[in-house]
Amino acid sequence: MKFETIKRVILAAILLPFVFMLIEGVVVIRSSIKQYRDLEKDRQFADVLARGGSIAATEILSEIAATRLYLAYPGSTTAAEMQRSRVTLDRERRAFYASLPSRDTLDDGLVGELSVLSLAYSRIIAARSAVDQGRYAGSDPGSIYWYAALKQLAVVDALSPLISDPMLLEKSNQLMGILLTYYGERLITGVGTRYLDRGVSARFPVEQFVQGKTMLGEGMDHMVFHSAAPIVREIVAYLARSSQVKANAITDAILAGSRPTRAVRDVWAAAQSERMTFLQQKMVEAAKDIHETGESLSSRAHIHLTRILALCAGLLILATLVMVLAARGLRLIDRLTRDRETLVGELRNAAQTDLLTGLYNRRGFEVAASALLTQAEHGSRWISVVLFDLDHFKRTNDVHGHDAGDAVLRQVAGVARENFRSFDLLVRHGGEEFLALLPDSTPDDAVIVAERVRLAIEAAEIPLPSGEILKVTASFGCAGRANEVSNRNFEDLVKRADLALYAAKASGRNCVVSGPIVQASAPEERRKTASGGGFDSRK
Repeated sequence: MKFETIKRVILAAILLPFVFMLIEGVVVIRSSIKQYRDLEKDRQFADVLARGGSIAATEILSEIAATRLYLAYPGSTTAAEMQRSRVTLDRERRAFYASLPSRDTLDDGLVGELSVLSLAYSRIIAARSAVDQGRYAGSDPGSIYWYAALKQLAVVDALSPLISDPMLLEKSNQLMGILLTYYGERLITGVGTRYLDRGVSARFPVEQFVQGKTMLGEGMDHMVFHSAAPIVREIVAYLARSSQVKANAITDAILAGSRPTRAVRDVWAAAQSERMTFLQQKMVEAAKDIHETGESLSSRAHIHLTRILALCAGLLILATLVMVLAARGLRLIDRLTRDRETLVGELRNAAQTDLLTGLYNRRGFEVAASALLTQAEHGSRWISVVLFDLDHFKRTNDVHGHDAGDAVLRQVAGVARENFRSFDLLVRHGGEEFLALLPDSTPDDAVIVAERVRLAIEAAEIPLPSGEILKVTASFGCAGRANEVSNRNFEDLVKRADLALYAAKASGRNCVVSGPIVQASAPEERRKTASGGGFDSRK
């Protein structure tokens, strides 16, 4: 058996067990990392659920009560209490939005619910202004707050399917059940009270009453599936009290069209008020419980992270030992690795084209620009650079998706290629930014070409994968200088074009701005430039 073969066999005998252990370790680490991420995600959702539930159960209702008290008894004391409730709601609302995960992790339904919730809070801001201006005298802005509370409930409900931890999911359903039950009871009480106060001729608001009963039923359904939970058992036991059973019977009678006597009505109103106070207390308890569960998840996540680090350290030590034992074999592998890296480097150097747009990438641009400038040394007196990028491109990605963003970049690259001159050098400079090198072009020539490209981009109708047609604009910065054999470094030119681009952005976008012209330098300056210059493409 040849020495090389023996060496490979020995190397395989040493490395194969380690490879299997390493694979197993990687699998365990990946699983642990996934579990850690799930725990961190659920901890974040727990915080969001707790805050959202607290806002719906406490802060919105507190501002409703304080606002109504101020409208009924305007004065410095009630005004101060109303302002305190507003500050509290705004603080909790900001904390709620700050605790939300990034929008990339949220589904479209939840993003839509959050947008509607923002609009509902905007209506609250408008209602506050109207209250302060005295435009709510004799009326009640409660419906605006009621709508915002319902939208807050919708966001809490939409968050539940994103939870992985079974315990947190169960508690989120409990919270949602209590919230729906409470708001159903509140709607029934409010509608029933207004109906009974208006006298015999009043029309019975069947739709609103049924809506309250529906919410109440949905809330009870949420809790039925978690009847073993202590908080649910307490609610069920409370609703089974004789006073609450009697109140339910009166509610059904009102729904059936009966108008109870004043005494019966007072009994019903007292029972309903007591029930809502009880349910509100349970909402606060459920939200607090979810927050504590989130803290528990955070502790578990840190424990998992510690285990991951310990496992990584163990694998690192084992790898070090194996590397020491397999030193001779690894020399061979190292040589093969170097050969492979050399081959990969050669292939990488050959890859000079941006795959998305078909334009040069930076590496290809460097080679092509160097050759172009060398060829143009004796025939070109000027060189100019046009730097442009798309306006509000991030909004395109956020609204239409990254597939649409890629389609826009491909289309814009095609439009630019068609409208620059055939001998101009065009490159995708990074992201949504493009750069063109214009040989034998004064800055005025560059502005003319850039304006032509700008108009073409503005006029282009870009079909998206969804079938929509999108129009975009771009901002341009131009800079030029006299071309010199002794100075091929145009980093300063690109920088000035970049400053011009910033000026175009600041001027309102969708325009062309040209930087100052740099004339040929004195002989001494050319020698300094030649001694320290070199091609640079703003890497």
